[in-house]
Amino acid sequence: MKAQMNTPDINQILKYLPHRYPFLLIDRVLELDPDKRIVALKNVTFNEPYFTGHFPHLPVMPGVLVVEAMAQAAGVLSFATMGRQSDANSVFYFAGIDEARFKRPVVPGDQLKLQVDILRKSRLLWKFKGTATVDGQVVAEAQLMCALREIEGRSDAKGADDPVN
Repeated sequence: MKAQMNTPDINQILKYLPHRYPFLLIDRVLELDPDKRIVALKNVTFNEPYFTGHFPHLPVMPGVLVVEAMAQAAGVLSFATMGRQSDANSVFYFAGIDEARFKRPVVPGDQLKLQVDILRKSRLLWKFKGTATVDGQVVAEAQLMCALREIEGRSDAKGADDPVN
């Protein structure tokens, strides 16, 4: 079993994930134990673009974005476990979401703590258990399946076999 590694800062998170503003939903990693689990944070602020329409009279973070934040934490964990970074030649897709439950709304000012554990993995398909909490209370949980896919036919992506590298 690999030892717990140093936690990635925001610059390293950006190397593990292709997401950028306004869709990057991980602000910080608190714990990272490759092959096992990650604990990450999302600071929920009133400035998030979705709050203008969800809902104007009572801002609530959409549940699907809470699940997406879990998936992004799973992406950081996966890439760290594989010892590689995100690149233009591959993408980590959702393959399934099971047993998703939402316990209470997430609102501006909350700090969303995301714990994601690896349940099972193969070369291309990974299964995770994700739990999101605010102040120690579970706000959402789900099992996530993600698949690593190589992107074929990318004219703008140079691979290791490209002689013009």
